Amino acid sequence: MAGNRKKVAVLGGGITGLTAAYYLRRLVEDQQLPLDVILLEKGRRLGGKIQTVRRAGFVIERGPDSFLARKQSALHLAEDLGLSPSLVSNATGKSYILLNQQLYPVPRGSVMGIPTRLAPFFASPLFSVTGKIRALCDLILPRKNTGEDQSVGDFVRYRLGEEVLENLVEPLLFGVYAGDVDELSVLATQPQFFEAVQKHRSLILGMKKVAAEFAQDSRPTRKKGAFLTFQNGLETLVEALEEKIGAEAVMKGVTVDAIEKSAGGGDYRITLTNGTHMKADYIISALPHFSLPHIFSKYAFFAPLEKVPSTSVATVSMAFPESAVKKDIDGTGFVVTRNSDYTITACTWTHKKWPHTAPEGKALLRCYIGRSAEAAVVDLADDRIQKIVLEDLNKIMEITAEPEFTVVSRWKYAMPQYTVGHKERMDKILAAAKHELPGISFAGSSFNGVGVPDCISQGRAAVGEMLRYFQLKAEF
Repeated sequence: MAGNRKKVAVLGGGITGLTAAYYLRRLVEDQQLPLDVILLEKGRRLGGKIQTVRRAGFVIERGPDSFLARKQSALHLAEDLGLSPSLVSNATGKSYILLNQQLYPVPRGSVMGIPTRLAPFFASPLFSVTGKIRALCDLILPRKNTGEDQSVGDFVRYRLGEEVLENLVEPLLFGVYAGDVDELSVLATQPQFFEAVQKHRSLILGMKKVAAEFAQDSRPTRKKGAFLTFQNGLETLVEALEEKIGAEAVMKGVTVDAIEKSAGGGDYRITLTNGTHMKADYIISALPHFSLPHIFSKYAFFAPLEKVPSTSVATVSMAFPESAVKKDIDGTGFVVTRNSDYTITACTWTHKKWPHTAPEGKALLRCYIGRSAEAAVVDLADDRIQKIVLEDLNKIMEITAEPEFTVVSRWKYAMPQYTVGHKERMDKILAAAKHELPGISFAGSSFNGVGVPDCISQGRAAVGEMLRYFQLKAEF
């Protein structure tokens, strides 16, 4: 590569692509690497599902509202961007499970729904006596299917029984993955469950060890809450990344139609839907999985991605005077069991979980809708969705006024589903791509983690792959 500048194209302007483009540009500026970087985004804005509405003193998130602080990649990125002073931690408070028209606190000591403290678990009315005894069988049950992937539902059902799965684990995991626990891969979504049983035989005892490790986290924010965001919203991160990358390195409103190896080999020809072309010596693809079979139509190994499902969800944020919520609840939110007669799947009392998001005297409620069996609700008109959500909320709390305003955000096919066998499928596809398409990295929520820190980690890893490909020695 000596003396030759190389062009690196980053496809997709969500948090994965933004992270990759930012670290590439920083390598160019700080270490004078001979790279030209271009980020291509089909929309008119960057950030993907990270979108913040700032209105009338409210800070409203359309997509993710925070990131898990113990996953260090997001913290490191914030530090690199000089954003650490604007980080805020969530307020701690009770979280609830909505079961049979009643709100019950999540038992203390639960880790992703797995009980690690027996006294709170036995005191919880979420489970019958039979259900509690069944859960204790985990302490004596042998390991099962130790070498094969299986669904989260089958894994937890075997260890802890149906009641714990349905009334605790499933509603908590649905808020993260928006998927069916009987289809989600345990190895791809909850590998710590699998590892806990492998190391300790018991899921309860193994997750108790995990909880102890979390408790030893020495971060100052740990006492306040496990999640972090920015004072002016999560889009603060996107805005800082876009500024650092620079307008000259970004093309918006362009969609990739095809990618092929150049005739002479060694680089790639990118065809855009407007009929123009560009060449790149290296490509970092942060595109959704369902777009790849079309873009790489000559490569049959991408075909299985057409069958990877994605769910559609919507968030509904409503602003009220605090006085309009007559039945105030001491907590930060609740999730809904799947057999309950509700359309909403969860609700966050955002003004309590994130006090900076609402002016004094105001309440901000954020609800979630969209299960695989009820996907059509996402496409209803805003006023109809608002009516449905208010009807659900009024079964739980008395709200005496219409919202001052409502923000409905639809995310069509936005949640890739890591179904059983996901890791094996993706490993096979990526291995074939590495062999047939050297000089292209694939990253993003479709592959190895849906959370903000996971996507940031994948963006950074793709930059590392590029450095190794060109045999460049650099630190970032």
